[in-house]
Amino acid sequence: MSYQDTYRFWLENDYFDQATREELKNIEGNESEIEDRFYKDLEFGTGGLRGVIGAGTNRMNVYTVRKATQGLANFIISENGQDKGVAIAYDSRHMSPEFSREAALCLNANGIKTYRFDSLRPTPELSFAVRQLGCVAGIVITASHNPPEYNGYKVYWEDGAQITYPKDKEIISEVNKVTDYHDVKTMSEADAVKAGLYHTIGKEIDDAYIEAIKTQIIHPEYIQQVAEDIKIVYTPLHGTGNLPVRRVLEELGFKNVYVVSEQELPDGDFPTVSYPNPEDPKAFALALELAKKVDADIVLATDPDADRLGVYAKDSATGEYVSFTGNMSGMVIAEYILRQRKENGTLPENGALVKTIVTTNMADALAEAYHVKLIEVLTGFKYIGEQIKFFEQQHTYSYVFGLEESYGCLVGTHARDKDAVAAVMALCEVASWCKIQGKTLWDQMMDIYRQYGYYREGLQSITLKGIDGVEKIHAMMEKLRINPPKAFDTFKVEAVRDYKTSIRLDMNTGAKTKLDLPVSNVLYYELENDAWCCARPSGTEPKIKFYMGVKGTSIEDGDRMLAKLTKALMALAE
Repeated sequence: MSYQDTYRFWLENDYFDQATREELKNIEGNESEIEDRFYKDLEFGTGGLRGVIGAGTNRMNVYTVRKATQGLANFIISENGQDKGVAIAYDSRHMSPEFSREAALCLNANGIKTYRFDSLRPTPELSFAVRQLGCVAGIVITASHNPPEYNGYKVYWEDGAQITYPKDKEIISEVNKVTDYHDVKTMSEADAVKAGLYHTIGKEIDDAYIEAIKTQIIHPEYIQQVAEDIKIVYTPLHGTGNLPVRRVLEELGFKNVYVVSEQELPDGDFPTVSYPNPEDPKAFALALELAKKVDADIVLATDPDADRLGVYAKDSATGEYVSFTGNMSGMVIAEYILRQRKENGTLPENGALVKTIVTTNMADALAEAYHVKLIEVLTGFKYIGEQIKFFEQQHTYSYVFGLEESYGCLVGTHARDKDAVAAVMALCEVASWCKIQGKTLWDQMMDIYRQYGYYREGLQSITLKGIDGVEKIHAMMEKLRINPPKAFDTFKVEAVRDYKTSIRLDMNTGAKTKLDLPVSNVLYYELENDAWCCARPSGTEPKIKFYMGVKGTSIEDGDRMLAKLTKALMALAE
C-alpha cells in the first residue's frame, strides 16, 4: 500500500480508537505530514523503538507499541521463556505509563507473565530487576534525553543488558513479521491479574537495588569524615532520578544534599529546559544558580531515565564551577576505583576496563598504568553489558569499570546498563576523598591530566530529518568510505577502521587486517600522536555524529588541537 492508502486505512478502520482517527482527520490534505507519518513503519532496530508520539505507522503510539510487543512475545514463546516473564519499567515522559501497560497486556494475552513497576523508575533499575526476578526479558519505556515529543521502547534480555547479536536480529525479524494489526493480541488488566499473568512490583526491587549499589562503596569512612561539610546540588531534570539518588545519598550519610525544587517533580513537558540532557550546559542553569547560593562542592544532573550523569565542580583557583564531559567524569571515577582497589588489595589480577571506541584514549593510558585489560566495544552501552556476560561465561576477566563518552558509566555489575544513580554515589565518594585532601573534584581532574596527558574530546552532530535526510546521511558515509582522507588538516591518518566491512587499513603499509567487533556502519580514523576521529549515523535519532579526540601538552594546547581537527573533519562533511 502507498502511504496514502495506509493513512486512509488508519483513518477509516474502527480498529483504531476515536482519538487516533480524530488526530488523523485533522491532518487531512497535509501531504508532507501524512507522508512523514506513514511512509514507513517506525523501525524496530537493535535499540528497540524511538520516535515522535502521535498517530501513524512512523510514530510512537499504543498500536506500534503493541505490534512490536507481539513480535517480542512470539520470540519469547519460541525460546520457551513465557513462564520466566518480562519486567517492565517506564519514565516520566508523555504516554510512558500507557505504553508500558499496553506492552504488559499484550504479553499477558500471549500467556507471558509480566512484572510492571507501580510507578516510574530509572532504566538501570529495570536492568537490575530482570536479573533479580529471573526474567527472560525486560522492557523500558523511555526516550532517554530526547526532546519532549519523543518516546521509546528498549528491550533487555535475561542477562540484564540490552539485546545484542544474534538476539537483536532474531527479535527484529519476529517484529517485522507482524504486518496485520488485527493479529496483535491484548486483554484487560482485570483478566490478566485474575489469570496470574500481570504482577505489580515496587518497593522490594527498590530496596534490593539500592543495597546492591551501596556495596560498591570502597571507603565509607571517607564519606563519614566529611558528611557534615560537603555540599551537593542535584537535579533530576523532571525525570526518574529524584527518589533513588536522594535515597542512596541519605543512606550513605550525606547531610547537605540540595535538590533543585523547580526540576524535582516528574514532568513530561520538561518545562524548565529546552532539552532534558545533562550534556547540555543550559540544562544546568537552575542547578548552578542554587550551587552558588549554597556554595556547593559539586553539581549533578541525571537525565529523565537516570542512566546518564552530568557534573560541574568548583575550580579552587578561580572559585568558578567548571563542567565535566562524560569522558572526564568517567575517568575521575575510574582512576579512583583503580587506585583505591590497588591500595587495599582488591583489584583483581585479571581486571578489565571496558570502553566504547569513541571514548577517551585516556582510558587506555589508565589501564596500562594499573595493568588491567583494556577492552574496546562498539558505541552503545549494551556492548559493555555484553562483555560482563562474556567474562562470566568464559571465566576470562573480572569487570572493574565501564564507560562511554556520552555521560554513561557502570560501577559494579548489579545492572548491565549505564547507571547514573550508582555514578552519583561513586562520584560523591571521590568528592569526599578530595575534600579530605583539601582539593576539589576539578583539582583532581587536573592532577589526572598532569599524570596521564591532556586528552580532549569533542562531538559534532548534523541533524537531517525525513526521507531526504536518511539519503544524505548515507551519501555522506559512502563519500568518506570510498575516498578515505589521508589527513585531517595536519593530522596524518595512520589507519582507517571500517566496521561495516570489518577491515582495518594501514595507510602507511597498505596492510589490511580483520576487525573482530560486530558489523556496524562506522568509520574510525587513527591519527598520529594519539589523535583520532570517527563518523557514525545515530541509531536513535536522525543524525550523523562526528567524534574526535586529541592529546595535548596542556588543556589550552589540547583545545587548540581539538578545534583544528574538528574544523577539518566538518569541512569534509559539507
